[in-house]
Amino acid sequence: MNFEAVRAFVAVAEDGQFQIAADQLGISQQAVSKRIAALESFLGTKLFERVASGAVLTADGVRFLPRAKAVLVAVKHAVESVRRESRPLRVDVLSRRLASAEILREFHLGHQAISIEILTTSGVDATIRGLLDGDIDAGFCYLREPIDRTDPQLAQSFAYFEPVQIVVSDRHPLAGHAAVRPDELTPFTAWVPGIVTGTEWAGFYEEFARAFRIDIDSTGPNFGFESLLDTIADSPALLTFVGEKTRGSWPEHQRLTRIPLARPKPLYPWSLIWHAGNQHPGLGELVRHVRRSFAPVAVREEVWLPDLVAPTRR
Repeated sequence: MNFEAVRAFVAVAEDGQFQIAADQLGISQQAVSKRIAALESFLGTKLFERVASGAVLTADGVRFLPRAKAVLVAVKHAVESVRRESRPLRVDVLSRRLASAEILREFHLGHQAISIEILTTSGVDATIRGLLDGDIDAGFCYLREPIDRTDPQLAQSFAYFEPVQIVVSDRHPLAGHAAVRPDELTPFTAWVPGIVTGTEWAGFYEEFARAFRIDIDSTGPNFGFESLLDTIADSPALLTFVGEKTRGSWPEHQRLTRIPLARPKPLYPWSLIWHAGNQHPGLGELVRHVRRSFAPVAVREEVWLPDLVAPTRR
């Protein structure tokens, strides 16, 4: 089976048009058509139906596409494993102010010989696509199901169970508390405009809110973290959530207070995920660092984790 024909097939499948695929591959449309025809002849089946708007996959084409993509990624990893020149380890952290970026920074401090490229995608679905396409080497995220159920080529390791905290103004009734129980939040509104419907963190907060009957308002507009802090600082009733390792500017004039939640302590379960076939020399070091650094929940510690994570606690 011709590798370039497989590449042409994936390009057409993703773009839906032979001409766009040809432009991306730097060849003529006729060359793309010949490669697809040769591949269909080799496989003994049609992969595309030609339509007015371009091309759509047949049932066999739909079945072949994920395997064809896996071939391209495997070849990419094989080439990179023997090339003398190195490229940065590409790691998705979701946002540079989150715990994921802090974990990666701690790794960098102990492995400065490994060049790192920090990426920020839109969530776990985009991270998984990047891993399967070979565009990302590893990513930090919260998984709502084991990664091998999504794709057996991917691997996972828990990275950090991050304690959730609240932020309130110094005029809030909870200000001054050393710690607050989640059920004490029931009378108040938590404003979290950064929640995006369908994302893994939206699922986390939905489950957390149900468990403790917390009113979480995710309506926008979301003008960013600093604007959120300004709003909380001006309110005697609103609160918001942050992770223990969330980084940000906390101007003294805002008079904000971060308060830990306890009894139980809610934990946001960060995982590191990667493609099992990836041979980047820095990836193994990152995986080993994450596994060494991960602190499981103590046996008698009173914590809250999402239902799918809680049974493991390790």
